[in-house]
Amino acid sequence: MIHILYGYIRVSSTDQNEDRQRLALLEFGVPRRNLCIEKRSGKDFERPQYKRLLRILRPGDLLVVMSIDRLGRNYEEIQNQWRRITKELKVNIVVLDMPLLDTRRREGDDLLGTFVADLVLQILSFVAQTERENIKKRQAQGIAAAKSRGVRFGRPPRPLPENFDKIHDAWRNKKMTLQQAANACEMPLGTFYAKAVKLEKR
Repeated sequence: MIHILYGYIRVSSTDQNEDRQRLALLEFGVPRRNLCIEKRSGKDFERPQYKRLLRILRPGDLLVVMSIDRLGRNYEEIQNQWRRITKELKVNIVVLDMPLLDTRRREGDDLLGTFVADLVLQILSFVAQTERENIKKRQAQGIAAAKSRGVRFGRPPRPLPENFDKIHDAWRNKKMTLQQAANACEMPLGTFYAKAVKLEKR
Protein backbone atom coordinates (compact mmCIF):
# COMPACT_ATOMS: atom_id res chain seq x y z
CA MET A 1 0.00 0.00 0.00
CA ILE A 2 1.34 3.41 -1.00
CA HIS A 3 1.25 5.96 1.78
CA ILE A 4 2.27 9.18 0.02
CA LEU A 5 3.60 9.95 -3.46
CA TYR A 6 6.58 12.30 -3.80
CA GLY A 7 8.28 13.51 -6.94
CA TYR A 8 11.88 14.62 -7.30
CA ILE A 9 12.79 17.02 -10.11
CA ARG A 10 16.32 18.18 -10.87
CA VAL A 11 17.75 20.52 -13.47
CA SER A 12 21.43 21.37 -13.65
CA SER A 13 21.14 25.16 -13.69
CA THR A 14 18.72 27.96 -12.94
CA ASP A 15 18.13 28.68 -16.64
CA GLN A 16 16.95 25.15 -17.45
CA ASN A 17 13.23 24.43 -17.55
CA GLU A 18 11.74 21.72 -15.37
CA ASP A 19 8.26 21.75 -16.97
CA ARG A 20 8.66 18.43 -18.80
CA GLN A 21 9.56 16.64 -15.59
CA ARG A 22 6.79 18.38 -13.64
CA LEU A 23 4.10 17.42 -16.16
CA ALA A 24 5.23 13.78 -16.24
CA LEU A 25 5.16 13.49 -12.46
CA LEU A 26 1.77 15.21 -12.18
CA GLU A 27 0.33 12.87 -14.83
CA PHE A 28 1.61 9.91 -12.83
CA GLY A 29 -0.41 11.16 -9.87
CA VAL A 30 2.12 12.96 -7.68
CA PRO A 31 0.37 15.83 -5.86
CA ARG A 32 1.76 19.23 -6.86
CA ARG A 33 2.51 20.03 -3.21
CA ASN A 34 4.75 16.94 -3.02
CA LEU A 35 7.02 17.91 -5.91
CA CYS A 36 10.59 18.58 -4.80
CA ILE A 37 12.45 20.76 -7.32
CA GLU A 38 16.23 21.12 -7.28
CA LYS A 39 18.38 23.35 -9.49
CA ARG A 40 21.74 21.76 -8.81
CA SER A 41 24.35 19.66 -10.55
CA GLY A 42 23.94 15.89 -10.34
CA LYS A 43 27.62 15.21 -9.67
CA ASP A 44 26.92 14.37 -6.01
CA PHE A 45 24.05 14.24 -3.51
CA GLU A 46 25.01 17.27 -1.46
CA ARG A 47 21.76 19.00 -2.42
CA PRO A 48 19.49 20.76 0.10
CA GLN A 49 16.15 19.76 -1.45
CA TYR A 50 17.22 16.14 -1.84
CA LYS A 51 18.31 16.01 1.81
CA ARG A 52 15.01 17.58 2.85
CA LEU A 53 13.14 14.94 0.84
CA LEU A 54 14.98 12.11 2.62
CA ARG A 55 13.93 13.56 5.98
CA ILE A 56 10.21 13.52 5.13
CA LEU A 57 10.02 10.14 3.38
CA ARG A 58 8.39 7.38 5.43
CA PRO A 59 8.19 3.58 4.96
CA GLY A 60 5.68 2.70 2.26
CA ASP A 61 5.95 6.05 0.45
CA LEU A 62 6.67 6.12 -3.28
CA LEU A 63 9.33 8.35 -4.83
CA VAL A 64 8.91 9.13 -8.54
CA VAL A 65 11.59 10.56 -10.86
CA MET A 66 11.46 11.19 -14.59
CA SER A 67 14.78 9.49 -15.38
CA ILE A 68 17.68 8.02 -13.45
CA ASP A 69 20.02 10.88 -14.36
CA ARG A 70 17.64 13.30 -12.61
CA LEU A 71 18.49 11.45 -9.42
CA GLY A 72 22.22 11.76 -10.11
CA ARG A 73 25.07 11.34 -12.58
CA ASN A 74 27.44 9.09 -10.64
CA TYR A 75 26.09 5.53 -10.79
CA GLU A 76 28.11 4.34 -7.81
CA GLU A 77 26.58 7.12 -5.72
CA ILE A 78 23.15 6.39 -7.20
CA GLN A 79 23.42 2.78 -6.05
CA ASN A 80 24.32 3.91 -2.53
CA GLN A 81 21.37 6.31 -2.40
CA TRP A 82 19.08 3.71 -3.98
CA ARG A 83 19.93 1.23 -1.24
CA ARG A 84 19.47 3.91 1.40
CA ILE A 85 16.00 4.81 0.12
CA THR A 86 14.73 1.30 -0.58
CA LYS A 87 16.46 -0.68 2.17
CA GLU A 88 16.90 1.77 5.07
CA LEU A 89 13.93 4.09 4.53
CA LYS A 90 11.82 1.28 2.99
CA VAL A 91 10.52 3.63 0.31
CA ASN A 92 9.70 2.45 -3.23
CA ILE A 93 11.10 4.18 -6.32
CA VAL A 94 9.70 4.48 -9.83
CA VAL A 95 11.75 5.81 -12.77
CA LEU A 96 9.23 6.81 -15.43
CA ASP A 97 11.36 6.46 -18.56
CA MET A 98 12.75 3.07 -17.52
CA PRO A 99 9.93 0.76 -16.36
CA LEU A 100 12.33 -1.89 -15.05
CA LEU A 101 13.49 0.61 -12.43
CA ASP A 102 10.36 0.14 -10.35
CA THR A 103 10.78 -1.40 -6.90
CA ARG A 104 7.08 -2.12 -6.36
CA ARG A 105 5.91 -5.74 -6.50
CA ARG A 106 4.30 -6.48 -9.84
CA GLU A 107 0.95 -8.24 -9.77
CA GLY A 108 1.21 -11.86 -10.90
CA ASP A 109 5.01 -11.74 -10.71
CA ASP A 110 6.86 -13.84 -8.14
CA LEU A 111 9.90 -11.60 -8.32
CA LEU A 112 10.11 -8.48 -6.23
CA GLY A 113 10.45 -5.28 -8.21
CA THR A 114 13.32 -4.33 -5.90
CA PHE A 115 15.41 -7.28 -7.10
CA VAL A 116 14.88 -6.42 -10.77
CA ALA A 117 15.55 -2.71 -10.21
CA ASP A 118 18.73 -3.43 -8.25
CA LEU A 119 19.98 -5.68 -11.03
CA VAL A 120 19.24 -3.09 -13.73
CA LEU A 121 20.97 -0.40 -11.66
CA GLN A 122 24.08 -2.57 -11.30
CA ILE A 123 24.14 -3.12 -15.07
CA LEU A 124 23.81 0.62 -15.69
CA SER A 125 26.62 1.25 -13.22
CA PHE A 126 28.85 -1.30 -14.97
CA VAL A 127 28.12 0.24 -18.38
CA ALA A 128 28.85 3.75 -17.08
CA GLN A 129 32.12 2.65 -15.45
CA THR A 130 33.18 0.77 -18.60
CA GLU A 131 32.44 3.83 -20.73
CA ARG A 132 34.51 6.05 -18.40
CA GLU A 133 37.44 3.61 -18.68
CA ASN A 134 37.07 3.45 -22.47
CA ILE A 135 37.07 7.24 -22.70
CA LYS A 136 40.27 7.41 -20.63
CA LYS A 137 41.83 4.69 -22.78
CA ARG A 138 40.89 6.50 -26.00
CA GLN A 139 42.28 9.75 -24.59
CA ALA A 140 45.57 8.05 -23.66
CA GLN A 141 45.81 6.45 -27.11
CA GLY A 142 45.08 9.79 -28.77
CA ILE A 143 47.76 11.54 -26.74
CA ALA A 144 50.29 8.82 -27.50
CA ALA A 145 49.50 9.02 -31.22
CA ALA A 146 49.81 12.81 -31.17
CA LYS A 147 53.16 12.64 -29.37
CA SER A 148 54.43 10.16 -31.96
CA ARG A 149 53.61 12.77 -34.60
CA GLY A 150 55.64 15.34 -32.72
CA VAL A 151 52.74 17.19 -31.10
CA ARG A 152 53.86 18.79 -27.84
CA PHE A 153 51.50 19.18 -24.90
CA GLY A 154 51.56 21.76 -22.16
CA ARG A 155 52.93 25.26 -22.21
CA PRO A 156 55.84 25.84 -24.63
CA PRO A 157 59.18 26.23 -22.83
CA ARG A 158 60.30 29.81 -22.25
CA PRO A 159 63.22 30.80 -24.43
CA LEU A 160 66.56 31.15 -22.70
CA PRO A 161 67.68 34.73 -22.04
CA GLU A 162 70.13 36.13 -24.58
CA ASN A 163 72.94 36.24 -22.03
CA PHE A 164 72.47 32.64 -20.87
CA ASP A 165 75.46 31.16 -22.75
CA LYS A 166 77.76 33.91 -21.53
CA ILE A 167 76.59 33.60 -17.92
CA HIS A 168 76.74 29.83 -18.13
CA ASP A 169 80.39 29.95 -19.23
CA ALA A 170 81.21 32.36 -16.40
CA TRP A 171 79.58 30.05 -13.88
CA ARG A 172 81.31 26.93 -15.24
CA ASN A 173 84.66 28.76 -15.05
CA LYS A 174 83.87 29.64 -11.42
CA LYS A 175 83.79 33.37 -12.14
CA MET A 176 80.26 33.54 -10.70
CA THR A 177 78.39 31.64 -8.04
CA LEU A 178 75.27 29.67 -9.00
CA GLN A 179 73.07 32.26 -7.30
CA GLN A 180 74.81 35.14 -9.09
CA ALA A 181 74.41 33.37 -12.42
CA ALA A 182 70.72 32.73 -11.81
CA ASN A 183 70.18 36.36 -10.78
CA ALA A 184 72.01 37.61 -13.87
CA CYS A 185 69.70 35.56 -16.07
CA GLU A 186 66.65 36.56 -14.00
CA MET A 187 65.84 32.90 -13.44
CA PRO A 188 65.09 30.85 -10.32
CA LEU A 189 68.24 29.11 -9.08
CA GLY A 190 66.84 25.63 -9.72
CA THR A 191 65.70 26.54 -13.24
CA PHE A 192 69.10 27.97 -14.15
CA TYR A 193 70.85 24.85 -12.87
CA ALA A 194 68.47 22.50 -14.73
CA LYS A 195 68.91 24.41 -17.98
CA ALA A 196 72.68 24.45 -17.50
CA VAL A 197 72.84 20.69 -16.93
CA LYS A 198 70.59 20.05 -19.96
CA LEU A 199 72.85 22.28 -22.11
CA GLU A 200 75.95 20.35 -21.05
CA LYS A 201 74.36 17.01 -21.98
CA ARG A 202 73.85 17.99 -25.59
